[in-house]
Amino acid sequence: MSLEAIRYRRGSLSILNQLLLPGQIRYEAVDGVERAWEAIRAMEVRGAPAIALVGCLSLAVELHGGAGPERDAPALEAFVGERLRHLVAARPTAVNMAREAERLRAALRRRAQSPGVTAQDLRDSVIEHAEALLQKDLEDNRSIGAHGARHILQRLPHASVTVLTHCNTGTLATAGYGTALGVVRSLHAQGRLARAYCTETRPYNQGARLTAFELVHDGIPATLIADSAAAAAMRDRGVHAVVVGADRVAANGDTANKIGTYQLAVAARHHGVPFYVAAPSASCDPALPTGAHIPIEERPGGELTDFQGVRVAAPGIDVWNPAFDVTPHELITGGIITETGVYAPGELRQALAAARGD
Repeated sequence: MSLEAIRYRRGSLSILNQLLLPGQIRYEAVDGVERAWEAIRAMEVRGAPAIALVGCLSLAVELHGGAGPERDAPALEAFVGERLRHLVAARPTAVNMAREAERLRAALRRRAQSPGVTAQDLRDSVIEHAEALLQKDLEDNRSIGAHGARHILQRLPHASVTVLTHCNTGTLATAGYGTALGVVRSLHAQGRLARAYCTETRPYNQGARLTAFELVHDGIPATLIADSAAAAAMRDRGVHAVVVGADRVAANGDTANKIGTYQLAVAARHHGVPFYVAAPSASCDPALPTGAHIPIEERPGGELTDFQGVRVAAPGIDVWNPAFDVTPHELITGGIITETGVYAPGELRQALAAARGD
């Protein structure tokens, strides 16, 4: 059985409910934007690329089912814009949904300016645009994996390497293959991966529930560790590189990722372990000068005080539960891995602009 976070055919979308993994594999229908918003907010689907895909595809499903004005093209354009704004609000830190919404609105504006365009024409263009994102994400992830593996192997003179990763950045967070976990998969496919260490990633345990699930499923040699064991693993278990994902990358190369990433970067610097961030260019936000401008989502305190409905923390204790933290660019010593190559944080903005032909 192949792992899929998203199952789509025109007019039909379902997602793997990741809150139930690894104990239960259950796909649930997403019949439109409201259900997608709920699934994204509740983290039934998570990972910046997957959030954008589910959001855009839910709109495609809604439009295919006849939602929105039938004959008024400007009104349909306004309807699409409102639905996209609603989706972006579900989880504000991950930039991919906002970026794809911006691109979709721009494409829709261009199409709306064509002579004689109808509301149905606009409807079809949105659906086709959303559908194209699935294949592009998969292709980008495979490129990220190849670029990252090549860079690590060129830098480290070892027959095989041991990599530490955090949270879940694989098939379950993307259209397939993954970003940081795509690098791990590429190393494994080349016979050059000694072992992958994955952190449990508290408080939602995405590493223990999801990354470990993927690694076992694919037969990749892997070891699960507590978040608090990461520094010791770097010192005692021969970790050669740390590779993590990113939900947003600022113009100067600061990155926002799952809470706990920053402390991994600090520990990696202390131990001389190269620290890499793997993310598609869609996660890069040149409009934000530094990571200090990235909005950090704070989650409900119950995610930290309760486990599967059982209270594990002392009643009355105050809770701070940020979902993300920001890693300063100077701690990203390995580089930022994108679908076009691996770049030092200070080179990223110019390199991506050149790749786009700006």
